Amino acid sequence: MWTIPNILTIGRMALLPVMVALFFLPFAWAAWTCLGLYIIGAVTDFLDGWIARRFNLQSEFGAMIDPISDKVFVVTIMLMLVAVGRIDGLMVLSVVIIIVREFTVSGMREYLGPKGVKLPVTRLAKWKTTLQMAALGFLIVGPYVFLATLIGNITLAGAAVLTLITGWGYVKTGMDFIRKMP
Repeated sequence: MWTIPNILTIGRMALLPVMVALFFLPFAWAAWTCLGLYIIGAVTDFLDGWIARRFNLQSEFGAMIDPISDKVFVVTIMLMLVAVGRIDGLMVLSVVIIIVREFTVSGMREYLGPKGVKLPVTRLAKWKTTLQMAALGFLIVGPYVFLATLIGNITLAGAAVLTLITGWGYVKTGMDFIRKMP
């Protein structure tokens, strides 16, 4: 259980209380520190899986906790940004789209996995994640960087569009498998 990938995954979730506390402090240094921790969390999102595959450190625990950690990390940051109005109005729809897609695809993977069906991550889904991570980073420091909130919201809207496209692809693929099951 205590492999480097699993430690990185658990560490990502452990960053969240500190990030949330920093985020709500009314100081530029706190926002920048929060962004630094966010970047560390985003990098561990990539590194944990890469290290696990590269060094044959995959585990059942890691396969279970990594997607949970990914979702908890992103959803917490999005809710934090909505709470202070950096994501507001119609842009909240982007957050809803992303959250619904994440849990729908995770549920399908959970259901289909034991039946031997894999829903592999697509290249477009990786772009979606990259846009989403960039958007949230801009929004964390929005008040302290000229146009960062605008750039973050535009990027988040782009991520939401890719979320719809990739989500539809995963749902269609999953439903095709489900229809063929006895």
